[in-house]
Amino acid sequence: MSKRAQPDVSVIVIFKDEEAFLEQAIESVRAQRFPNWELLLVDDGSTDASTEIAKACAGKADGQVRYLDHPGHANLGMSATRNLGLVHAAGEFVSLLDADDMLHPHALEEQIAILRAHPRVGMVYGPLEYWYGWTGLPEDEARDFVYPVGVPTDRIYEPPSLIALFVQDVAFAPSGMLLRRSVVEQVGGFEQSFRDLYEDQVFAAKICRTTPVYVSSRCFYQYRQHADSCCVEAAREGRLDAARRPFLRWLAGYLEEQQLGGSDAWRVARDELRWEPWRRWARRARLGALHNFARRMAAAVPAGAARR
Repeated sequence: MSKRAQPDVSVIVIFKDEEAFLEQAIESVRAQRFPNWELLLVDDGSTDASTEIAKACAGKADGQVRYLDHPGHANLGMSATRNLGLVHAAGEFVSLLDADDMLHPHALEEQIAILRAHPRVGMVYGPLEYWYGWTGLPEDEARDFVYPVGVPTDRIYEPPSLIALFVQDVAFAPSGMLLRRSVVEQVGGFEQSFRDLYEDQVFAAKICRTTPVYVSSRCFYQYRQHADSCCVEAAREGRLDAARRPFLRWLAGYLEEQQLGGSDAWRVARDELRWEPWRRWARRARLGALHNFARRMAAAVPAGAARR
């Protein structure tokens, strides 16, 4: 950093085996209209070419891009890897970008302007663009859409009002957020016991408990839709439902520690814990019924019947 001026914003990209998309994420940072950024590429033990891609990018960036990894090139999970980036971040602000996603070119410029216009606000985020068109196929481009945040926009939400809305899926847990680094340090970063699922909602709960949040109507973030994303993979393997209950237990305990036992967010977390096994059973029952119906319909088709 001695070769460059102090950055205003640190963009943290964590990655593990993301050789297919990492360069595009990097290019979306380079394309920002706001010039005074640093990019921290934080490797969570990759075994593919993404390590070399990141090192090559850092090697020719004159200090504006840095490569980091854990001792022994270990795989420690998303939370620990983001925390490694946060330890090395030098900017007043922090932006978190997943390695398979992209920032719109106006993202940093507009988000920083919002936080500077509202000094007591610690985080800003907006709606997500669900991005299918990255394939270049016209039929996929037609599926692109901006997913609304679920709450009125261009306004400030006082703590902890957003937490209950996240848990109830009224508002989605934010992605593409920009934060004051001082607030991230105040809450202690990410909870490292959450390695790869619900770590974003745990972090969002800590932020929304601590600081006012600005929810913008502007879309800053392209959320790539593909079969190998961590959420799709977790759903395919049946891990997504199982991870929700530890999150809810953590949230109820955290709110009690924060003297928010009895708050709306605490009651929602407790209610969700109470009903989660039944909701999981109902989801599985619906899926089982659909599967059995499909089998009966397939069996009813005469052998050799023409397919349309």
